[in-house]
Amino acid sequence: MPDEQSTTQHSDAVPPGWQRLLDEPLPHPTYFPAGLAMGVAFIFWGLISNWVVFLVGVALFAAALAGWITEIRHEYKSR
Repeated sequence: MPDEQSTTQHSDAVPPGWQRLLDEPLPHPTYFPAGLAMGVAFIFWGLISNWVVFLVGVALFAAALAGWITEIRHEYKSR
């Protein structure tokens, strides 16, 4: 059994030719991409049904896009 301990690789080991990635923080989870997708769905649904659904889709799309861009800008500012 001593041979098993010597052949196991540690999680810190990096294979030859590879390099370790920098520790970069992940972005915070957000609902803005889902709102953007729902806005696009409402826009296309409104194109085939009526103009009220279309306008709701445009408003939802614009609000989600503005919110997502604002959040990204604040995230980059805080770094």
